[in-house]
Amino acid sequence: MTPTPTPVPETSVSPTAVPPVAAPDTVVTTIFPAAPRTKALYDLSGVTRTYRRGPHDITPLDGVDLTLEAGEFVTIQGPTGGGKSTLLQLLGALDRPTAGTIRFGDVDLSSASDAQLTKVRSTRIGFVFQQFNLIPTLTAHENVDVALESRGLSRADRRERVGEALRKVGLADRAGHRQGELSGGQQQRVAIARAIVASPEVLLADEPTGNLDEAMRDEILDLLQQLNADGLTIVAVTHDSAVATRADRRLRLDGGKVHVDAS
Repeated sequence: MTPTPTPVPETSVSPTAVPPVAAPDTVVTTIFPAAPRTKALYDLSGVTRTYRRGPHDITPLDGVDLTLEAGEFVTIQGPTGGGKSTLLQLLGALDRPTAGTIRFGDVDLSSASDAQLTKVRSTRIGFVFQQFNLIPTLTAHENVDVALESRGLSRADRRERVGEALRKVGLADRAGHRQGELSGGQQQRVAIARAIVASPEVLLADEPTGNLDEAMRDEILDLLQQLNADGLTIVAVTHDSAVATRADRRLRLDGGKVHVDAS
């Protein structure tokens, strides 16, 4: 599988005092607007991605046609090296196709400028990876706040948004804890809070439960389903059938083509 570039949060963050947060059972449902299921969020047409490796051309994606609707929870499975992470990179505006078009709402990702792609990534897409990529010296609150640093928000607004995101993932009572004081499942929850704090239109997840045991995996899947129910579109790459069974639609990527998984 082609490695997925993993964005690493900036480490030049001055830790700030963690504000008081609500009790962990506080329910917040205002992060995401309701998403109609009839609106195409992604429209891929004839998408091909070819890499040059030594004297050989590798084509993990070969003429992919795919539509993903707003509000869906979609999983993508397939063999190792079959192009899953390559597809996720393209959906995340981290790469461009060799041929074909990828429309994300009103933006053509295949022809957009670098500046446009950067804006799309920072304002409209959230990313979650198998590795949590938390900054160990920062608290959970501060790790989530990193995602808002470049947004030009007031400190009070950032505190409110971070507190809401942590409540959304059930970690209001862990806001002041650092990475070493959190379980694996809690660390992934912080990573999810960081991904959703800027209210993205879609959450792209690459093996989001790959580092978790079964119990923690199920907790994260419950959380992803709740976020989806609240209106967040989710596209997840996974080897785990337990993850795929939670989705609205299961796709399989094999031989450079996307197929509907009927299992």
